[in-house]
Amino acid sequence: MTMDRRTILKNLGVAGGIGALAGCVGVEEQDGSESSGEDGSDSSGTDGTDTEEGSDDSGPSGTATVWYSLSESEKDEREAAIQQFEEQTDHSIDNSDISDMEQKTTSAIPAGQGPHTFEWAHDWVGDYTERGFLVDRSDDLGVDLDQFTPAAAEAAQFDGGVYGLPHDSETVTLIYNTDIVDEAPETVEEMRSTMEEFHDPENNQYGLGYPFNDPYFLSGWLQAFDGHLFDPEADEALGVDSEEVIEGAQFAVDNFAPYMPNDPQYEPQASVFAEGNAAFAINGPWYLSTLNEKGINYEVTELPTAEGASPTPYTGITMWYFTTGMEDGGDDIVAAQEFIEWYTTNEDLLLENAEEQGSIPVLQSLVDGGELPDSVQGFAQSVEQGVPMPSDPRMNQVWDPVKNALTKMFNGDDDPQPALEQAADEIRSNWE
Repeated sequence: MTMDRRTILKNLGVAGGIGALAGCVGVEEQDGSESSGEDGSDSSGTDGTDTEEGSDDSGPSGTATVWYSLSESEKDEREAAIQQFEEQTDHSIDNSDISDMEQKTTSAIPAGQGPHTFEWAHDWVGDYTERGFLVDRSDDLGVDLDQFTPAAAEAAQFDGGVYGLPHDSETVTLIYNTDIVDEAPETVEEMRSTMEEFHDPENNQYGLGYPFNDPYFLSGWLQAFDGHLFDPEADEALGVDSEEVIEGAQFAVDNFAPYMPNDPQYEPQASVFAEGNAAFAINGPWYLSTLNEKGINYEVTELPTAEGASPTPYTGITMWYFTTGMEDGGDDIVAAQEFIEWYTTNEDLLLENAEEQGSIPVLQSLVDGGELPDSVQGFAQSVEQGVPMPSDPRMNQVWDPVKNALTKMFNGDDDPQPALEQAADEIRSNWE
């Protein structure tokens, strides 16, 4: 099974502070090919509609350098979208699939060898802005931010600047195998009853596939009892070692860990459900394309309640960032800007992504249009349950220590309180 995007989404800001590499920064992962649009090809406005063939409105041609990090099942659709853009404009796209986006962007951009734009969740906006990797293009936008949901528009901004444009939201929610589970559980108690009945590790049957040691995945339960991992607006910004988060961690250890494969990492947890050997999964919308390929019969529903408490998962906004490669003028910058605006406002493309990949559009017209598939609506309900990941740069120091604590809990090496207290001490030390 191919690694899906949240593992990928690569533990979300793990270990900030990677310095620029000396010398030339190569991009070995190049996945697409440079293909220039032909002279006289159809041009396209930012809403994705064709203008008259051979129109002079298309302007000079440019080549935009575009990076993304996708699962195998998503790459064909992305390349088809890029080809569509090239055919509708005189621009070309130099596109690359990047296996380690953080390492590549933090080394290539300062060296002047990065992309014009890259695709990632919104939580890097604050950190990358402060590190000088991004450029504010609020004065150069050809689209109105009001076209997007308020949360998505806000996610693309930092300190009054606009550092990209959003196209999808994401979070994790409950997915169940309809060949095993008759109906969606409303409570964790109901879910646990089903897991108990199906769980039989000796016969490769499990109650749940859930990447337990990823704080993004587990955030719904860590924050279910009025706690927060990190909230820059709270009186105590760091809540990792609070009583509420410890209670949520203990709840997850007691109710989920006993019914999972014995490796808490993404790949084994995602694989067991994708192979039809688990009753439930907790995963994100990027996972649906894998399930569709595997022929799994499934339904998507919101996270069940936890002893009367409501799970509060982190949510993310996937966006195309404006890097410092877009700081100066030129045809290539025009190409990058037009590609980003075309992609993020193209209703047909975004609806197709929703239907085929489970993407959750943030274009307001699609959110209000009633055309989204049921699976996407299930994720949308969990987005409503959740809270956006903080874009404050200090959040980068939270992920790894919490991941280590969750790994200890899952492996039975430590109970939640000392593990999370140690994580909090490490985070505060890193902040100093």
